[in-house]
Amino acid sequence: MKLQNLLSDVNVVEIKGDDNINIKGIASDSRKVVDGALFVAMKGVQVDGHQYIDNALSLGAKVIVHDEEIDSLKQGITYVRVADSPDAAGKIATKWYGEPSKKLKLVGVTGTNGKTTTATLLYDVFRKLGYKAGLLSTVCNYINEKVYPATHTTPDPLTLNEMLAKMVDAGCEYVFMEVSSHAIHQKRISGLIYTGGIFTNLTQDHLDYHKTMAEYLKAKKAFFDNLPSTAFALTNLDDKNGLVMLQNTKAEKHTYSVRSMADFKARIIEKHFDGTAIEINGKELEVQFVGVFNVYNLLAVYGASVLLGQQPDDILVTLSTLKPVAGRFETIRSPKNFTAIVDYAHTPDALTNVLDAIHEVLEGSGRVITVVGCGGNRDRTKRPIMAREAVRLSDQVILTSDNPRFEEPQAIINDMADGLDSAQLKKTLMIVDREQAIKVACTLANEGDVILIAGKGHEDYQDVKGVKHHFDDREIVRNIFGN
Repeated sequence: MKLQNLLSDVNVVEIKGDDNINIKGIASDSRKVVDGALFVAMKGVQVDGHQYIDNALSLGAKVIVHDEEIDSLKQGITYVRVADSPDAAGKIATKWYGEPSKKLKLVGVTGTNGKTTTATLLYDVFRKLGYKAGLLSTVCNYINEKVYPATHTTPDPLTLNEMLAKMVDAGCEYVFMEVSSHAIHQKRISGLIYTGGIFTNLTQDHLDYHKTMAEYLKAKKAFFDNLPSTAFALTNLDDKNGLVMLQNTKAEKHTYSVRSMADFKARIIEKHFDGTAIEINGKELEVQFVGVFNVYNLLAVYGASVLLGQQPDDILVTLSTLKPVAGRFETIRSPKNFTAIVDYAHTPDALTNVLDAIHEVLEGSGRVITVVGCGGNRDRTKRPIMAREAVRLSDQVILTSDNPRFEEPQAIINDMADGLDSAQLKKTLMIVDREQAIKVACTLANEGDVILIAGKGHEDYQDVKGVKHHFDDREIVRNIFGN
């Protein structure tokens, strides 16, 4: 492909060299450069791609796209200075892969909690309705029924466009994807054309990256600000930031709510451990999901499906057949008649939502025992809040390891315990070994009790000092239960 074509939507400052050169590959990782390739040098969170330009050239790169000054230019190489390398990378990638998002109905889901469930259930609905569809999520990526492992909530722009191009080739009509605040801020989705955007909620998370809630909010809002006028923007009216997302969007505005009048309105009729009876826009149905937070997710799925042209009655019938996403309020019954629930809840709000949902359906004198940790090298400010919420809504809490990464597990647990007073500490145990913590919780549980194992959900590994060791909460529980 000609360089001029790749740069047609890019904000180019200056070109030095041949702008009519034929490009034979694109890369933002110098190790993936092929002979005749274009290399985009980007300054990332941990590394600066400008430092790897020489490496890219040694592997045969013929074009360097950069947004910082380069001291020495080599003969026979084309240098393209752009205003913003991450933005350019997205736009170059989408051109290279044939602008796949224009050939798909692409819907992005953003928010602190509920992204995975909402995107996955949309994919499930459209597959059940007979459509070819793709999914890009934290848990797994799908092209129709084919599975592709997920490494990031939202991939880098080259991987993302490559996946979308594969979806086009596979005949997909709809694609549903999680859009993380990191991806928005780092412009990984630059160049994509969305058919719709969904906002779930905004609560504290990722302050290690965004520093303040205002910056976190700004990142989420940027997604809606950039939606085209041909798209829809569907927002949670019950979240205090829901309408903020719509302030500057050009997209068609729609709302959903459990508490207020909205375009898509739900009412909870009855709650129990195996599901919930709800009403959506005046029609009743039974769903296999527990908790108010899941009602919001289902309502977002219903609203988006209607906005994508599906018949309301067909959607409601399909919703009633759906099952929870892996590691999201996943219930495992013990032979001793107590219940373990494995959930990905790793923010204070998500933990509160899951514990509230448990209390809503808890029967008799059953107790709640919570096993919870916090990830290392992530937002430290949420650690004491997580511990306080766990203790407030549980009869017994065990603080343990999550993914400690490069931090000491005990230090993370100490940060959590700093949020507790002496009375709260009396009903709190601290067990660094996560498997042992789960075993102790199961030993403490009696008939009718519920154990919540929070934080890792679907993950089948534990990240320690840069190494991912096999570890699956669900597997541990089933082994303890003997099933």
